[in-house]
Amino acid sequence: MTRENFLKGAAILGIAGVIVKILGAFYRIPISNIIKTEGMGYYQTAYPLYVLLLTISTSGFPVAIAKLVSEKRALGDYRGAHKVFKVALAGLFICGILTSLFVFLSAENIVKALGNTNAYFSLIALVPALFFVPMMSAFRGYFQGRQSMGPTAISQISEQAFRVGSGLFLTYYLLDRGIPIAAGGASFGGSIGAISGTLAMVLIYLFKRKDIGKEIKMTEGYEEETTGKIVKDLLAIAIPITIGSAIAPIMDTIDAAIVMRRLQYVGFSEFQANDLYGQLKGLAQTLINLPQVFSMALAISLVPAISDAYARKKRGEMKSIISSGVRVTLLIGLPCALGLFVLGKPIIRLLYFKNSLEALNSTGEILQYLSFGVIFLTLVQSLTAILQGLGNPIIPVRNLLIGAIAKTILTYILTGIPRINVKGAAISTVVAYLIASTLDLISVRKYAKMEFETGEVFVKPLISAIGMAIMARLSHIALNSVIGDRLATILAIIVGAVIYFLLLIRTGSITYEDFKLLPKGDKIAKTLVKLKLLKI
Repeated sequence: MTRENFLKGAAILGIAGVIVKILGAFYRIPISNIIKTEGMGYYQTAYPLYVLLLTISTSGFPVAIAKLVSEKRALGDYRGAHKVFKVALAGLFICGILTSLFVFLSAENIVKALGNTNAYFSLIALVPALFFVPMMSAFRGYFQGRQSMGPTAISQISEQAFRVGSGLFLTYYLLDRGIPIAAGGASFGGSIGAISGTLAMVLIYLFKRKDIGKEIKMTEGYEEETTGKIVKDLLAIAIPITIGSAIAPIMDTIDAAIVMRRLQYVGFSEFQANDLYGQLKGLAQTLINLPQVFSMALAISLVPAISDAYARKKRGEMKSIISSGVRVTLLIGLPCALGLFVLGKPIIRLLYFKNSLEALNSTGEILQYLSFGVIFLTLVQSLTAILQGLGNPIIPVRNLLIGAIAKTILTYILTGIPRINVKGAAISTVVAYLIASTLDLISVRKYAKMEFETGEVFVKPLISAIGMAIMARLSHIALNSVIGDRLATILAIIVGAVIYFLLLIRTGSITYEDFKLLPKGDKIAKTLVKLKLLKI
């Protein structure tokens, strides 16, 4: 997979991710305005455990499938690639049964242990998703290994569309029965979305079955591997990745337990603690997750791309992909982080206007603390994928574990200080990903045996992002008294985006060749050249 194909694959997933996040915003924002921070506290108490169990049953396998399928296809073993998929699908089907049964039978005891019994309905509503998502992830991993990102994109959009439609309907419909049950309705939208996304992947697979069959018949000179050998290879890759992927939801689950209890310990009531936790996880964290759309798209494309180049011993191509991956990650993470910092409170007031002004300002402060975590979180995702592609999946696990330990200690200490309270969890999250990303970057340099061009990869994107943040903030200040806070926020975001784009071109952070790598980017590049904004 060439650098060009890698970035095109990332672009496809990135576009799908934008659509998914727009739908998600259309979902989260009205949901939070309906059930307020109280309901989001119930929802977010259940959600981290759901993500943790889902991570254990799925996260490592799509990457492992994509890596093994990509490697076998690069060598012409199409039959072996397809057998990897079939074996993984069977295994993930079993994982789905086990995790869904566990939550179904233990939900009441789980929410009691987390200290938030009203989260029961939100947790039990996610049981069907725990069954269907593992199977969906097997199909996604197979197509990603084939370097075909379209099926994953279609599945993501289908999943989110049904999640939004059904979740909104159920939340409205169940509101009269109480906020805890309405929050459960919001959660059940996730299960309906999982069923839809799985069906979409199955239909795409059936549609492409003839082409897959033709490929399999082309395989010659390869002895079929045993199921046991495939399972061993999958687990060798999937287990360390799963452990690494589980650390983030484990941190969230720890937050759910530590933050609620520590806030109550220093004098907040259970209701107040739940409300503050809802501000952190239900409102602020939602916006921090938006830039991950692009970094995850990059990460998904990076694993098979690097694995392919590594298998063919094309070190120059591999280094080019790694450098591009890190640079594009920073081009995304830096402006998002600085933009959320300078416009944190106005953005919260714009989106969650149904909540009280006190809650909005408090959430805005939390978002400003969390915003810097975007840089390091997006870097962790891309650098983890790079290390996985290089055949070192355990390294990012170790690095993230070190960050998680630091986070746990800091969360316990800082949330126990009444003046800092829930913001302590936000600060500790930033520190955790700062530690992990720094260690990952050192590891990538070591195992890829390469040095990054500091100016091109780090300095130029930072200069452009700082210029964007200054102009966005000044625009909001200037417009606020004239057209009001909400409209001024929208225009400030637009001004910031335009300024950032122009600064990227001016500083040479993006080039004519970069545009050519994107779908229909050649036409955009030629237009910019005619306008004398871009040089060939």
